[in-house]
Amino acid sequence: MTLYQTKIVDQGSDAAMFQTENMMILFGENAPIELSDYAYIIEVNPVNGPIKTGMIMTFNDIAYEVTAVGNVVDQNLANLGHITLKFDGATEAELPGTLYLESKALPEATVGTTITIN
Repeated sequence: MTLYQTKIVDQGSDAAMFQTENMMILFGENAPIELSDYAYIIEVNPVNGPIKTGMIMTFNDIAYEVTAVGNVVDQNLANLGHITLKFDGATEAELPGTLYLESKALPEATVGTTITIN
C-alpha cells in the first residue's frame, strides 16, 4: 500500500540552491510568495498513516530510505504539503518539520516528478 503520493507541479526559481546543503523544500500550491521561490511545489494529498523510519521515499524510480521523522511531518505534509527533506542519514530528527533520508546523491526533481512513500 502506498502511504503517500504526490507530484511536483512547479519549481521555484531558487529551489535547487539548497541541494548544496543536501536539502529540498516541498510546499503545497498555497505556498507563501516569499517561500515559493525556494520550494518544489507539490499537490497537497492525504497521508494514509504515520511515516516511519525504514519506509522508502521514491522520486520517480530513485529510492531513499527514511532515517528519521520530525514530529510534525505527517501533519504538515497532509495539511500544507510543506516539509523539508534532508539527505544526511540522520537517525534523530533535529527539526519537527523535517524528513531525514539516507545520505546519497539528491534526486533529479523537476515538474512532473512523482514522489511516493511506501
